[in-house]
Amino acid sequence: MPSNHIKIAIFGNECQQHNEQALTRVLHCLAQHNAEVYVDKPFLRYLKGCCNLPNCILTPFVGNDFDAQFALSLGGDGTFLRAAGRVGHKQIPIVGINMGRLGFLAGIPASEAEEALNDIFSGQYKIEQHAVMMVEAGKETFGGNPFAVNDIAILKRDDASMITIGVCVDGEQLVTYQADGLIVATQAGSTAYNLSNGGPIVVPGTNAICLTAVAPHSLNVRPIVLPGNVELHLRVESRSHNYLIAIDGRSTKLVQGTDIRISKAPYVVKMVRREGQTYFATLRNKMMWGADNRNHDMQNNEADEQ
Repeated sequence: MPSNHIKIAIFGNECQQHNEQALTRVLHCLAQHNAEVYVDKPFLRYLKGCCNLPNCILTPFVGNDFDAQFALSLGGDGTFLRAAGRVGHKQIPIVGINMGRLGFLAGIPASEAEEALNDIFSGQYKIEQHAVMMVEAGKETFGGNPFAVNDIAILKRDDASMITIGVCVDGEQLVTYQADGLIVATQAGSTAYNLSNGGPIVVPGTNAICLTAVAPHSLNVRPIVLPGNVELHLRVESRSHNYLIAIDGRSTKLVQGTDIRISKAPYVVKMVRREGQTYFATLRNKMMWGADNRNHDMQNNEADEQ
């Protein structure tokens, strides 16, 4: 793909201390490639106040009023998820440059941003497609964004007792959970809230979702993996008569008796990955998957004995 006049929409986190130099390098790299750059208006205002901007046009946009060939997420995984919520239905591939902490979804380190962008402009990249979930809950609109890239969590309020969550899968009763909550995670979200609650890791390309209870009131309740195209029907009971539903971390209060339906969204999220960037390497490097300090300790002991 030629580098001239590629349209790029930029999303970012406006609370990025100590990242000014990295942001400046990214913007100058885009200018060198003659990209048409569009920037989310609040983030552009932030950039003007902290960065040495290149001598090129940075066009602001508001809401979803933009068109681009790539979306560029400058931040952590939270920034990536917010960007995905705004570009997913447009089927624009997202480039995630990590300027936050973990950066599992935003998988390109800031130190490699220019090299990665050069590869992208020269067509040396691959695209991963990740399933998205959608939720319906009565008349609740969820701010016009009922879609989740990572997970949908049903949670008790902070001051409430545990809740009861009845789950049906394609119309058949699965189980009734008594717990602090229930996480429904996609493959991409399996390494997030799901994993921290003991759920399984699901590799890319697996058409599956995970159901993992949060602090279940039973030793017999374990996570379960279901086909990704099922429809879930949830009914929640709470002593406080209300509870929370969090869609990729965006929380909304629902009242008891609301019918919740979770199903596969009609689109996927496209994530840009560098050539040679693999999922298992990311697991090892970012999540310390399989790390065993015993070998390191044994080597140190042998060195001390010598």
